[in-house]
Amino acid sequence: MHSSPPFNAPAARRLRAALGMAPGHVAYGLRAQYGLVVAPETVMAWERGEISPSSVELTALAGVLWCAPGELLAEPVTLREHRMSRGLAADELARRIGLETSSYQKMEDTGRWRGNERQSAALASVLGLTLAQFVTATGKHEELADLLRSAVTTRWQAYVKPLGKLLPIPKANLEWVLEQLHGDYQSRMVATLSWGGGGGEAGSGDAGREFLVEIVDRFWQLAGGTS
Repeated sequence: MHSSPPFNAPAARRLRAALGMAPGHVAYGLRAQYGLVVAPETVMAWERGEISPSSVELTALAGVLWCAPGELLAEPVTLREHRMSRGLAADELARRIGLETSSYQKMEDTGRWRGNERQSAALASVLGLTLAQFVTATGKHEELADLLRSAVTTRWQAYVKPLGKLLPIPKANLEWVLEQLHGDYQSRMVATLSWGGGGGEAGSGDAGREFLVEIVDRFWQLAGGTS
């Protein structure tokens, strides 16, 4: 079952006011243009943030307010939210990235992206996703962190291909980022050992979690500079 999209209540109120419309006018438009029976009180509740419109209602509301659906959404996070912010139907997005609608819909419903490299690149392009947005929307955070940890602590070259399948980033850029990360880690380990430090940074528990956070943060810093 789908949850409601992240509705931007202040934006809906602002857009309605800019058109000189009352909530009753919006309710009438929803009924006359889209066949949706919505009371003026419901429109006001949307604008107060008390409830959110469904996907169908949001698309219709955008039509009544002469705006794109994305203008009525808060910052999108999931694949579905990004798709809706672009005003795309699931079947249209699936067609544009080279997937069967049912296959794409399953990935969107589960929050687990399983497209190939070409489809991932197409998805990021069509939805205008940054690398960080892509990872969040496709549910790849943990997988990315595990691969990066292995890449910086062993032979980074062995992880170019797995990470290339995971992220829509050119191979040359990815190689440069991994080489920098690996170099940073090795320099840090040498400094730690020279001061008589103990075991590695990539341990378990709190230290291990902090290490992963540092790697991922550094990855975003470097990857952002390659585009």
